[in-house]
Amino acid sequence: MRLGFIGCGNMAAAMMKGIINHHIVSKEDIIGADRSKESLDRTQKDMGIHVVSDNKEAAKNSEILVLSVKPQFYENVIDEIKDSITEKHIIVTIAPGKTLEWMGKQFGKQVKIVRTMPNTPALVGEGITAACCNQYVEQKELEYVVSILEGFGKCEVISEHLMDVVVSVSGSSPAYVFMFIEAMADAAVADGMPRAQAYEFAAQAVYGSAKMVLETGKHPGELKDMVCSPGGTTIEAVRVLEEKGMRSAVFEAMKACTKKARGM
Repeated sequence: MRLGFIGCGNMAAAMMKGIINHHIVSKEDIIGADRSKESLDRTQKDMGIHVVSDNKEAAKNSEILVLSVKPQFYENVIDEIKDSITEKHIIVTIAPGKTLEWMGKQFGKQVKIVRTMPNTPALVGEGITAACCNQYVEQKELEYVVSILEGFGKCEVISEHLMDVVVSVSGSSPAYVFMFIEAMADAAVADGMPRAQAYEFAAQAVYGSAKMVLETGKHPGELKDMVCSPGGTTIEAVRVLEEKGMRSAVFEAMKACTKKARGM
């Protein structure tokens, strides 16, 4: 199928890279549209796809169309392209807060829509994407879209009512993790470790710990207990984190994130 992108920013680039590298769609069958000449030039150079400045041209020359613009631009973009969208198109959205019902109303007609929420680790092929669809999307069509989304990580089909939770637990959470890695590295630097080395040790520790959760199937609390020897260094660090409210801070941050997503 011919695949189009309206918006050629970081997330679109991550998606394109994974799709092309995994031979899901050839670069010759991908078209990207963006109002920024700089973005188009970079995308064409990096991906080798066909690029245009006209959103309607991208829509007309696609069968699956990804709306990879910021949520505040969705209404204007849809108004621009809706007359070019047919019953054969599949629209893929990546905007938080924009429900299937809202999207359908913007198009004003029966349109196949798959709502998704990817995250930036897609840039390194380790993203996770949630997906749901409206009643016009056939099962085989949803499966094909999922195969595209799996080109840059994992994908799970979920109920739409969970999509705002996905924003906080995976869509936005790389920022929390980056802050954690930065804080660990800063502390290591304060204790004498060179900064580049500190980032490497901190990032690898986070990466390896996440891999243990995914591959062992053990509860994170059990894995934490395995590191915490009686009277040792780790339990002392955990004690301070609990004292400073680490769990509560993460909890409240994610609740705020979900609330913001629901209001967009």
